[in-house]
Amino acid sequence: MDWDNLRYFLELSRAGKLTAAARHLGVDHTTVSRRVQALEKSLGRPLFIRSGAGYTLAEAGRRLLAQVEAMESAFLAIEQEEGESVAGGISGLVRIGATEGYGVELLAGQLATLSKRHPHLGIDLLAVPRMVRLARHEADIVITLERPERGPYIITKLTDYTLRLYAAPEYLERHPPIRSREDLREHTFVSYIEDLLYSKELHYLDEIGRPKQISLRSTSILAQQNAAIAGAGIAILPSFSARKVEGLVEVLADQVEFVRTFWMLMPVEGKDLARMRVTWDFLREMAQSNQDVMMGR
Repeated sequence: MDWDNLRYFLELSRAGKLTAAARHLGVDHTTVSRRVQALEKSLGRPLFIRSGAGYTLAEAGRRLLAQVEAMESAFLAIEQEEGESVAGGISGLVRIGATEGYGVELLAGQLATLSKRHPHLGIDLLAVPRMVRLARHEADIVITLERPERGPYIITKLTDYTLRLYAAPEYLERHPPIRSREDLREHTFVSYIEDLLYSKELHYLDEIGRPKQISLRSTSILAQQNAAIAGAGIAILPSFSARKVEGLVEVLADQVEFVRTFWMLMPVEGKDLARMRVTWDFLREMAQSNQDVMMGR
């Protein structure tokens, strides 16, 4: 096996396209193609699935990728120990899956800092109103509301966070005053679509009793927030998002508070990869340094 071919394999697995891999390596795209084909021939099996959209890893490619990235990680560790210049030495792609609110409101800005620290590190952020699953290879690191009970994962508690009741001043002026939790039952709420809830941790309304009416339901927490701003009703929103929004005020701030937990996990095989360790440590650093924001203080 020509070990130099592994470098071309690694770059193509990250770029997904011959032209992009070639540009980063400083060679012609035919060179990348020829090197990868030579590697496949030496191993006796295809490493990529070719399509009009580009190159995606086949099962053999996914297995090989973990080994090649471990080699890359070991090489970078040796460089660091020897005191060589490794400015921007962390490279590769890390895909992070997170809840929509956390991903959009906090992670997007925080990850810009990580990108500046490591210019050669590529970051994909999946900030979506659903569960992102490691088992389906949808992401490398996942921030979720539920701690998995089993699986080959590294798991850590990332942070607690609070949710409170919020409404637009215009809504509160048009409706009866709210002095206690009992008063909430006569008010209109904005909430989730129950049969599309992706986590049992989102069953907030069960904790305060069913309201008189739900005017608008959405799978998106940011859609709920915007509806509340427009006066559609009271919404249960993460404090780290709603407190900084003009046009929303807290309702029963001293009586109603929900506390939830974000868990972070990655596959066990990722723990020795430099790009994964750096990203994992950064996400923990950001969560710890923003405790006041997460708890709505």
